Amino acid sequence: MNKYELSNGLRVMIESIPTVRSVSFGIWVKTGSRYEDVNNNGISHFIEHMLFKGTKRHSAKEIADRFDGIGGNVNAFTSKEYTCYYAKVLDTHLPIAIDILSDMFFESLLADDELNKEKNVILEEISMYDDTPDDTVHDLASRAAYQDHPLAYSILGTAERLNAMKANDLRGYMNNRYGINNTVISIAGNVGEEVLGLIEEHFGRFNVQGENTRVNSPIFHSNALFHKKKTEQNHLCLTFPGCAIDAPNLYAMILANNTIGGGMSSRLFQEIREKRGLAYSVYSYHTSHADSGLFTVYAGTAPKQTQEVYDLSMELLNDIADKGLTDDEISRGKEQLKGNLILSLESTSSRMNRMGKNELMLGRHHTLDEMIDRIDKVNLDDVNDLIKTMIAQPCAIALVGMNKKVLSGIGREFIVSSSVETASGQ
Repeated sequence: MNKYELSNGLRVMIESIPTVRSVSFGIWVKTGSRYEDVNNNGISHFIEHMLFKGTKRHSAKEIADRFDGIGGNVNAFTSKEYTCYYAKVLDTHLPIAIDILSDMFFESLLADDELNKEKNVILEEISMYDDTPDDTVHDLASRAAYQDHPLAYSILGTAERLNAMKANDLRGYMNNRYGINNTVISIAGNVGEEVLGLIEEHFGRFNVQGENTRVNSPIFHSNALFHKKKTEQNHLCLTFPGCAIDAPNLYAMILANNTIGGGMSSRLFQEIREKRGLAYSVYSYHTSHADSGLFTVYAGTAPKQTQEVYDLSMELLNDIADKGLTDDEISRGKEQLKGNLILSLESTSSRMNRMGKNELMLGRHHTLDEMIDRIDKVNLDDVNDLIKTMIAQPCAIALVGMNKKVLSGIGREFIVSSSVETASGQ
């Protein structure tokens, strides 16, 4: 991979893969719900939607027709810390993709009629997530751990905030966040350095310098949140402090997660589902942010079994913290992690995503050999020490179901949540 800068300072990452015929092209912007406040929460995701709703040269239908007509894919997503607009096309159609995406990026009309229609679309999206308790509990878990920090904000926002937003609000936010310093172009596939001329042609006129917003690191809270919803199952999350995206012990965290609940051979899955049949879905996952992270255990189970699932989960975690994992578990975890990493790099989309995210969030890149070396250097003590430290403090708890008393035995006071936070993409 190679890093370049346009005449205006815009960063461009290019990875040439001459053995394929596709190209993935992405525009990455450092904006998301973390950079919002209570008054404009949801605006990053709203902008993402609106950039597909017509420009001076292309209507919304024409944008869709152009990509369908060349057999390409175009989409976008918003996370808590970044937004990405991307396309995957045949190498011969890359000029079309760059032309249309740059037109969307610079010349979107944000017309009032489209604005009002898209508000309704996002309101339906919010309703869809609220109807899916095994999705909403994860967002409730973020709120339990991060409390009122922006990392706990909804990516979609709320109906009240969304309905109040005007086109000028979106333009003002874009002037602040959609600047050269907060933007990266990432390209991977059958493409060479000659594409820089095309990028310069479409992005060289970019002259907005966005704000360098300083963000505050979150403080972990061991809150317990309950959201009442009519559902056959209770949905439970137990959350502990995790690792930031550039933490030295990140790979130790990933290996710990794989063994605890990352797959069908994990301890959680084997103990709670296979051995006892108490849940269909039970797993753990780790989420990394720029300066923090969360490790979460999830289970969906019948109300009468919720206390037992909670007790077993905590017993298992405390047993691991006390006795540690085994050399065999770490060895298998390393091979799994390396296999997943290498296989993911066979996709131009994955390579484009990796370059764009790393440049935007870290400003540096590791080669495949460097990443494998970092994985191999993790030892058993690294993983066990991390788990012991992580489990040493009370976890945050999120529960979605009919009755919070199903966990009456944990000795914690639940805070009833009237709303849940949601996450999404285009």
